[in-house]
Amino acid sequence: MAIIVNLDVMMAKRKISLNELSGKVDITLSNLSILKTGKAKAIRFSTLEVICKALECQPGDILEYVE
Repeated sequence: MAIIVNLDVMMAKRKISLNELSGKVDITLSNLSILKTGKAKAIRFSTLEVICKALECQPGDILEYVE
C-alpha cells in the first residue's frame, strides 16, 4: 500500500511552476520538491491546506491511496 503524491499533476493542470507555488504558499523550494517527488514521509494539514488553497483543489486531488 502507498500514498501517491500528485502535486506535479495538479501544478501542471493549473500551469504553475514550483517557484510560483513556493512564493504563494511560503514553503521552501526544497520542501516542495521533496513533496512533489513523493519522498516526503509526512505532511502537515496546515501545509496541505495552503497548497490546496493556492491550487484551488481538494486534498484528494493531491494525495491518492494505492494498494
